[in-house]
Amino acid sequence: MSELKRELHPTNPAHEQDSTDSAAQDSLASQPDDEQDQGKSWTGRPKKRRKKRRLTLAVLPTMLTLGNGVCGLAAIAIAMSDDPRWSGETQLLIAGTLIFGGMLFDALDGSAARMTGQESQFGAELDSLCDAITFGTAPAVIVWEYAHGMALPQKISWGIGVLFTLCVLIRLARFNVETDEDDTHEGFDGLPSPAAAGTLASFAIAMPELAGYANDTEYPEQVQWFAQQLLHGSQYFMAALTLVLAYLMVSRFQYKHVFQQLVQGRRAPHQIGQALFVLIGASVLHWLALPIVFCYYAFSPPIRSMLGHLRKQPTKAVNSP
Repeated sequence: MSELKRELHPTNPAHEQDSTDSAAQDSLASQPDDEQDQGKSWTGRPKKRRKKRRLTLAVLPTMLTLGNGVCGLAAIAIAMSDDPRWSGETQLLIAGTLIFGGMLFDALDGSAARMTGQESQFGAELDSLCDAITFGTAPAVIVWEYAHGMALPQKISWGIGVLFTLCVLIRLARFNVETDEDDTHEGFDGLPSPAAAGTLASFAIAMPELAGYANDTEYPEQVQWFAQQLLHGSQYFMAALTLVLAYLMVSRFQYKHVFQQLVQGRRAPHQIGQALFVLIGASVLHWLALPIVFCYYAFSPPIRSMLGHLRKQPTKAVNSP
């Protein structure tokens, strides 16, 4: 419009002034909002520049990640429930099962994001927040609830649960900082928080079956006595195990990414034997095989590292002058 007015009335100053004003208005309207905000407001104060960032979400990986968080919240709610229809063992069994459900969602969301090419920083941060709930807070609540029948004071069991949660937070923060985009996701420095939470959850799931061995008269007296001793000792073992798992999470021991290796089809010959051993143990011990499998995964790397150091020490002593 301003150029058209200049052509029709080239000698009229009034029209020239109008054309100049309209051109200024057009140029101002064509400027981005951020540039207009750089001017002064009607109060004379400079306006702050506003930047709007739009975030697009990957639907499938995000829903899987949120499913992990829902499992953690449900595990906390059930573990702390006062419903008289549920026994304490049943509550811990369901809470432990929900933690395993969170582990399944946590394993699937990362794989789904990589397969669909939808990896993002937002997904990584959301995953860590949900992991803090499911693998940090929920296991601590299970330890607190299980501590009701323990001989340890409640303050000590509470402190153990808090320490476990803090180590999970440190573990997740360190993983986010040290993991880059080129990471192969084949291993971890330190025990992964899902494995640590799964170890505690496996004991919560196995306790009702162990109580069945201790109280069922169909089993021999020796089996009942042994199961009763295990139940009594598990009260102290659970507290010590929580402390050890908290340390392993912030350690530098090397752990393999089991799910990633299964997805990629990488299996060593000895892993086939381990899988057969797990299947046979599960068929014989049922849910009691879960704590054995998770403890094997958690303690194998540090035991191997200690044995390696012990083997190197005599060699150094012999070679030393």
